[in-house]
Amino acid sequence: MTSFSADWSRRKFLRGALATGALALPGTGVLAGCATSGGGQEQSAGAKTDKNPLGVPEDKPLEVYIFNGGFGDSYATGVHEPMYKKAYPKAEVNHKAEVDIKGALQSRFVAGNPPDFVNDSGDGQIPLGELVANGQLYDLSDLYDAPSWDDPGKKVRDTMVAGAVEQGSFDGKPFVMQMALTVYGIWYNQALFDEHGWKAPTTWDEMMDLCADIKAAGIAPWTYQGIHARYMSWPLITMAAKLAGDQVLVDIDNLKEGCFDNDAIKESANALQSLKTKGYILDGTEGMDHIQAQGQWSAGKAAFVPCGSWLENEQKDVTPEGFKMAVMAEPVLSKDSKMSKGALRAQAGEPYVVPAQAKNPRGGLEYMRIMLSKEGAKGFVKEVSSLTVVQGSADGVELPPGLSSAKKAVDGAGKDVLFWNYQNWYGKLWNPAINTCLSNLMSGRASVNEFVAQAEAEVKKIRDDASVKKYKR
Repeated sequence: MTSFSADWSRRKFLRGALATGALALPGTGVLAGCATSGGGQEQSAGAKTDKNPLGVPEDKPLEVYIFNGGFGDSYATGVHEPMYKKAYPKAEVNHKAEVDIKGALQSRFVAGNPPDFVNDSGDGQIPLGELVANGQLYDLSDLYDAPSWDDPGKKVRDTMVAGAVEQGSFDGKPFVMQMALTVYGIWYNQALFDEHGWKAPTTWDEMMDLCADIKAAGIAPWTYQGIHARYMSWPLITMAAKLAGDQVLVDIDNLKEGCFDNDAIKESANALQSLKTKGYILDGTEGMDHIQAQGQWSAGKAAFVPCGSWLENEQKDVTPEGFKMAVMAEPVLSKDSKMSKGALRAQAGEPYVVPAQAKNPRGGLEYMRIMLSKEGAKGFVKEVSSLTVVQGSADGVELPPGLSSAKKAVDGAGKDVLFWNYQNWYGKLWNPAINTCLSNLMSGRASVNEFVAQAEAEVKKIRDDASVKKYKR
């Protein structure tokens, strides 16, 4: 795999173990100096000490905004904010949870009055590439080079899985802290499969045979997130890369002409569209949102749904007793595929940022350092049922079925772990552009060739737009 970086995403890695442990503040001892941002901008700060290596003003308020989506905000209110208050008892933590981050905060970014810490995620995300290009995010280099919360002899960056820092970097500078280690694949109910004697398919031919059996049992083989049809781009691109190799992903990230107009993408698109033509998609799927489609899947109306590993937490309130979530890698399209059957996508995701014009940016960095501690990461795993980018953060944690399956799938992928950045670097290409293209493909309104032409046209718009900053992989 190539080295990488990323911008915005809904939740999203590279392989590595996950973190347990208790709160342990670094030792004492005064270090001289005033803190500055990694970008060199002077900031109001407290004195640096071994206990406070980032120079956090100990009595300054910290304003925290959390995206109230699939992960909720209990991990912040129940784990990280109490840890911050324990370390800085004189500081007030002002917490807000929002579904629409852009609606709540874009005007504050423009006015130069943003919060100190933002979980910029969800459909209402402020595109991170734009924030970086406009100089509105704080360089996180000081955070990653600071002593870790648990071991002052080890830098924060050295406690994280390989590639996690890079996936939040732009032109070599880190501006986004990606916390979750998200595994993507096709989800199913292992209990249902056990009941019928079905096995998760590893090839597309096996998938088609199984879909016929599932339909005969009175269950729709597939559903997907309907109006958010871009979810189907994940199996589309993954299966194409498994067939033709990693260059498929590199070309898309680099907006290369022909990145969608190639045999691998066409074969993958044809396979997915066949689900529609063969009647293997749950009736009404096209008009559903992610909550409705996933709810139908949880209710046993459909056997497969594409998603990331936040699914288990997102569905916890509607998942019936006895439902055993499991994830499988996308099937290979051919016996001559360049990657293994177990190859899948797993990425660092769920973006957190410190605005450049925050009133307490050093507090924002410290809040991130707390999240990346053993206690902070382990608490995140327990609260939201997600793997994290902190090494060992799942050790000693009893994982629910879906998360356990996701970890097993990543382990089984070996070196064939995939990632891409285009949807992070170029938000409008990802949504609404690719979303519309996939909607047309999966509904049958566009043929495979028409889908490819539409996708190529959307890529060209971004490639030719001089106002859009380009990133290279």
